[in-house]
Amino acid sequence: MKKDINSLSPEARAIIRAQVSRRSVLAGVGAVSAAGLLAACGTGSSTGVKVAVDVSDTEKIVRWANWPLYLDFNEDTKVYPTLAAFEKQSGLKVTYEEAIDDNNTFYGKVQGQLSIGSDIGYDIVAPTDWMAARFIEQGYAQKLDPANVPNKSNIRQVLSDVGFDKGRQYSLTWQSGFAGFGWNTQKLPKGVRTMDDLFAPANKGKVVVLSELRDTIGVIMLYQGVDPSSNFTEDQFMNAIDFFKKKIADGFIRQVKGNSYSEDLKRGDANAVIGWSGDIFILKSESGGKFDFAIPESGGTLWSDNMLIPSTSTHKKNAEKLMNYYYEPAVAAEVAAYVNYICPVEAAQPELEKIDPALAASPFIFPDAATLAKVKVFRSLSADESTKFQTAFDEAIGN
Repeated sequence: MKKDINSLSPEARAIIRAQVSRRSVLAGVGAVSAAGLLAACGTGSSTGVKVAVDVSDTEKIVRWANWPLYLDFNEDTKVYPTLAAFEKQSGLKVTYEEAIDDNNTFYGKVQGQLSIGSDIGYDIVAPTDWMAARFIEQGYAQKLDPANVPNKSNIRQVLSDVGFDKGRQYSLTWQSGFAGFGWNTQKLPKGVRTMDDLFAPANKGKVVVLSELRDTIGVIMLYQGVDPSSNFTEDQFMNAIDFFKKKIADGFIRQVKGNSYSEDLKRGDANAVIGWSGDIFILKSESGGKFDFAIPESGGTLWSDNMLIPSTSTHKKNAEKLMNYYYEPAVAAEVAAYVNYICPVEAAQPELEKIDPALAASPFIFPDAATLAKVKVFRSLSADESTKFQTAFDEAIGN
């Protein structure tokens, strides 16, 4: 029996009723397993930095820093429905902030406090894999108590044992997604599927790309025939930087931004972007199809963001309760229906199927092998590479 959609958030209902279509993705060259892609990551270990004392029993709050457009939201009431339900169920007060626009920028804001054990103001943060690895390596993450997060067992098998966090002792995947091309369908009715489409003459000065090096440069490397998940050379990386710099110098790239790139699309300042799948699908559902997304024909990138508890958090048990709640399949399904990113909870697919089989079959929420064959995970970088490549990227954009 179909579940009554009126029990869901207005956003989930709107998406379902609109029956938002997903662009078909052609299989790429070379087979790539879902496990190999979703579980690809770096290595690391905790340094044993002293963690804060937990006062969850006396302070019934949780403070959560996340990325924009990353949780079900009611535009009319300005409420996050699943979060409101959690507060009612748990008796905890949640402060939710869209505080992460870029991994490096966010880390730069909190690293100093983390290093001296001073409260950063958040009990949950959601960095991307490579930055989550840094938190764990530096000892800036608290180990989860399995007894407080029993729903941890609901994580997709391919995400359950990642290299930067063996056995998921410190983190749980929030969402995963693709980096590719987004565009304004009214201005570009033929769509954007190749790099030539993106940098067509009509888009000069109207292209915005991500400040996330691994996604923007990763997409360019794939266009140049280089696999960013492989042991590529410094010269191959710098070739992509040269291409990037030329597009800036020639006036094609308007800006390089974090999550705020979506505002450029909404305002009409950008015709097309290198952006993230879920962001574009939210814009699409809110605008009646004015925007769309596709994985480039030459390939896109795949990434995951991860919930973890900073070493300075004084509400660890409360944070674990929130993390556990979002790994309930029905809750995860409602979030997936709104954010349109890859859902980390395997059992959420049947829950979404009860609501709408077409939405549950979306390759952008539960990707199939053909979709995953089109994307690569940017490989882990050595400390020297990380510094050198980030410097080259920053210099290219004038930072």
